[in-house]
Amino acid sequence: MRTGSEPATARSPLRMRFWLSIWGLVWAIGGTAAFSATDRPGWAAACGALTAVIAVDLTMIVHHIHQGPHYQPGPDIPPYEPDRGNRRR
Repeated sequence: MRTGSEPATARSPLRMRFWLSIWGLVWAIGGTAAFSATDRPGWAAACGALTAVIAVDLTMIVHHIHQGPHYQPGPDIPPYEPDRGNRRR
């Protein structure tokens, strides 16, 4: 919902999330390999599951980045009234 108080130069955090996901993916893969090498199957499985979650998140982030910017109303469009929940039934 648009309130009218958004900064004019706001940017999406997707690129930051992308690089943080890459960082997490490297550590999760490293943890999986290290725990597998030291014969700790429980921790290796946990790191493997974390690797899968990070990979799915990274896929979604890349998908949203490739979608590009979406329409945002300009400063000449008045802010929307917040939903007060007073709907007629």
